[in-house]
Amino acid sequence: MSRPQRWIEFSTIAAEYALTRRTAYWPLRALGIDRALDRTPSRALRVAVLIQPLVNPFHASLREGIDLASRMYTTLNVQFFVHHIDPRKPAAIAAAVRDCRSYDGLIITSPDDILVREAVAVLSRKMPIVTLATDLAGCGRAAYIGPDDRQAGRVAGDLMGLFLGKEGGRVVVVAGSRDITGHRERETGFRDIVTERYPRCSLAAVLETGESQEEAGRVVEVAFREDPGLRGIYHLSAGAMPIVSSLQRLGRIDDTVVITHELTPNRRMLLKSRKINAVIDQRPLLEARLAVETIAKLLGRLPGEAVSSATDIQIFLAENA
Repeated sequence: MSRPQRWIEFSTIAAEYALTRRTAYWPLRALGIDRALDRTPSRALRVAVLIQPLVNPFHASLREGIDLASRMYTTLNVQFFVHHIDPRKPAAIAAAVRDCRSYDGLIITSPDDILVREAVAVLSRKMPIVTLATDLAGCGRAAYIGPDDRQAGRVAGDLMGLFLGKEGGRVVVVAGSRDITGHRERETGFRDIVTERYPRCSLAAVLETGESQEEAGRVVEVAFREDPGLRGIYHLSAGAMPIVSSLQRLGRIDDTVVITHELTPNRRMLLKSRKINAVIDQRPLLEARLAVETIAKLLGRLPGEAVSSATDIQIFLAENA
């Protein structure tokens, strides 16, 4: 996202924030008892945020959104401490969760591994926990903020079927890890819609990359060399640039449909140059802001009920990227 576009979204978020504060506090202001509403609480609360390193562009956007939201809500006196986790090491993630015992709350984006779920379940008895962008099943978390990933997968399947047309064809799914709930749900939604509406399309394989950008390019190149009849890629994770590079080396960039997620700067460039066909974006800046607001409500620093929230997705093509 370019600087002007980023600031447009930031301005929209800030305007929504101002409206939220005015409407949430209106009854008290109308009664003339609002004098203390904007006072900063004397005791600082500390919230840990566990996300992947910033080399993952989507998680870099989540970090940017957390930072922005924390600046917007400075009067709440809630401090956010970001720690990076490796999605390939669930035992280390579980240990990182246990290390958050000294905090007042936790926001986490993690693969859905039993070790992580158990650690979160124990910690949730002590503090509120919000899962962000991808959920953890049965872990005792207080709320989930993120998209309906099964629906997003169905949208991707619909797009794939429309792009491939009457001929259809075999496609591959390139996932970071099926242990990530969001990736698993997207794959399921994609399978469902292709089966229901596009009988000439078929899913040839699901390729896992461990969230590695380089591995994404490698597995795609191997798959297309082994099966030259492949016509489409549904990409769920990191590595859009290496995938495009592999298709260019194979001479397949012009006859392969590529649909991916998250409108990072690199993917915007690929979309505008028509090297990929569509991007489904889940608005990570908005997700991060909602996660900050939700944990603040759970900690009693914002009014209102803290509930799970499914964020909308946006579809970007070359002409509106």
